[in-house]
Amino acid sequence: MDFLSALLDFIRLLCQVLSLAIIIRIILSWFAPRSANTFSVIFYRITEPLLAPLRRIIPRAGMFDFSPLVAIIILQLIVQITYAVS
Repeated sequence: MDFLSALLDFIRLLCQVLSLAIIIRIILSWFAPRSANTFSVIFYRITEPLLAPLRRIIPRAGMFDFSPLVAIIILQLIVQITYAVS
């Protein structure tokens, strides 16, 4: 396996893990919206660097925050691009 394919595999794995972390954060927000337990804090810290810039671009629609949806779409597009490159 060469360096490029290893790098592309790592990028795919990272995007999938981030997508899963965002989904878990969404589900946690339904059950414990302002929770300070360790589990919630971990997912907040993992996903917030990706979601915060998107929130500055994408306005909230009432009480709905679409930045996690946009982030997951972007991450999946990156995965598809890495497959096209390899």
